Amino acid sequence: MTYLTRRLLTFPLVMFGVSVLVFVAIRLVPGDAITAMLGTEAGLLTPEQKAALASYFGLDQGWFTQYARWIAGVLSGDLGLSVTYGKPVLDVILDRFPLTLQLALMAMVIALGTGLPLGVFAATRNGKASDLGVRVLAMIGQSTPSFVVGLLLIYVLSVGFGVLPAMGEFVPLWQDPLANLGQMILPAITLGFAFTASVTRISRSAMLDVLSDDYVRTARAKGAPARRVIWRHALPNALIPVVTLSGVEFGYLLGGAVLVEQIYALPGLGRLVLEAILQRDYALVQGTVLFIAFNFLLVNLLVDLAYVALDPRIRLGGN
Repeated sequence: MTYLTRRLLTFPLVMFGVSVLVFVAIRLVPGDAITAMLGTEAGLLTPEQKAALASYFGLDQGWFTQYARWIAGVLSGDLGLSVTYGKPVLDVILDRFPLTLQLALMAMVIALGTGLPLGVFAATRNGKASDLGVRVLAMIGQSTPSFVVGLLLIYVLSVGFGVLPAMGEFVPLWQDPLANLGQMILPAITLGFAFTASVTRISRSAMLDVLSDDYVRTARAKGAPARRVIWRHALPNALIPVVTLSGVEFGYLLGGAVLVEQIYALPGLGRLVLEAILQRDYALVQGTVLFIAFNFLLVNLLVDLAYVALDPRIRLGGN
């Protein structure tokens, strides 16, 4: 059995565990689901009307029965009906997912495009003042929460330059690229700030290890240009930990950055889950978490497969 086959066989087991966990967790949240769904209007309902609504949504049944009905629908491709939006859960998720995907990709491009060169720069100047400066910046980036970075950016723009980030109704990239980038660039910088710091530290550490290897010293002894030694010989072998970090971080980013989306009023998956929890929209919470978990598993599988492309010496699942 190949490595890929074994990994794919674990997908249903992990998804089953996630489904049980989220199903139980959302029902342990204190409060009445019917009241949370209807808000102040719930006070106008009679006990009979509340009971009828609970029966309609299946909330009057036992947890085991509710889970069995829900998981049977999931296996047939039906994640349920969102009581908040009055639409199938999958349709609601697919409406919000493009924004979160774009935000995650932009944050990753910023992190890798900035953090990787900084890490290589610091590693090639180990012990110098420039190396110390990069490490200090990386520590600041990792220790500063994303919501603080976002609030600082908004404050500097509003007070220092008299402008505010473009908020309001989200404009898709294919409709108006400039307006879309105006809405997304600051959230992407906010989300990618700590990610950049992590990439910088990991790439610096990996490059230091690789630069001390024999083949790098041999390439230098043969008179190969320093730039070629660093970027063609050393860097590809230092990318394994960077790819690992990027895969994990990207999986989390696809889960939706709740705080960043909340600060910039972006209708992504993060805000969707938060609103669904507050509204006790059980089907929407369960379906969104399952969708996020599947994406996380898929990204990590692709990362494992990327190891072989980066380093042919790695044989996944081989003897």
